Amino acid sequence: MWGFDDLNGFYDPEIKNRNLAQIRALRRPFLFIQGDVSQRAQVHALFQGPRFDQVIHLAARAGVRPSLEEPALYQRVNVEGTVNLLEAARIAGVKKTIIASSSSVYGVNAKLPFTEDDPIFTPISPYAASKLACEALGHVYHHVYGMDVVMLRFFTVYGPRQRPDLAIHKFARRIAAGQPIEIFGDGSTARDYTYITDIVDGIVACTRQNFGFEIFNLGGSHPVTLSSLVELLEKASQKRAIIKQLPVQPGDVPQTWADLGKSASRLGYAPKISIEEGIPLFVEWFRQQSNLIDTGDK
Repeated sequence: MWGFDDLNGFYDPEIKNRNLAQIRALRRPFLFIQGDVSQRAQVHALFQGPRFDQVIHLAARAGVRPSLEEPALYQRVNVEGTVNLLEAARIAGVKKTIIASSSSVYGVNAKLPFTEDDPIFTPISPYAASKLACEALGHVYHHVYGMDVVMLRFFTVYGPRQRPDLAIHKFARRIAAGQPIEIFGDGSTARDYTYITDIVDGIVACTRQNFGFEIFNLGGSHPVTLSSLVELLEKASQKRAIIKQLPVQPGDVPQTWADLGKSASRLGYAPKISIEEGIPLFVEWFRQQSNLIDTGDK
């Protein structure tokens, strides 16, 4: 197995290096190459040596709010990076590519839960638009070149090693430090939180079949309000949160909710970890981390 990442400074690269060290400590076949998917020459060079049977493309600039600040960067990394990988895979004869999409492509969808055939032409952030473009590119490479392409719409993934800027990680850190947590809106927004091991199960299931071109939701199918999430974190942390309420942010959708009918029937996907189980598991992992890296919280 090969890994390819630029280890950029979106959050502290030392966290990423620590994760890599833990993978290497397993002493299993793994080679890491540092590189940037938006740089065509670097991506094509990666495919010059080994003969890959599949590509799992998880590289992207992530986050709705940061994409509003740097929309061009998100298009360059996410869209051009996906073109570079698909083109390199095509030239190298790699037939199967699995690509991370996002529940953000559904936008403000009045129909609940979200199904893969819902209209998705109204994204409300540059990040969502970039993922929508990636889905279209995946279809092009299947239609024109016969490549097997799977798009996976992830729904708010959390668990050990979650990015430090995401709500669950940030809230746990600030609750532990006795610092206020920022709640955008009245706490009624809801997300379909999905534990990382369930996401991995869905990805692995995709590697074992050929689909032509397909889109699958990978979620928990159980929306949780922001207020309920804070309560679960308080219970697991055994500490009350200090709430700082702020206006709703542009680009945020009111609710996400994955319909898993297609994923269940085609992939055998069935999430196992509920939010009531997952939050204590995350908090336990968080507590076990020593020498936590400063992420800039004040």
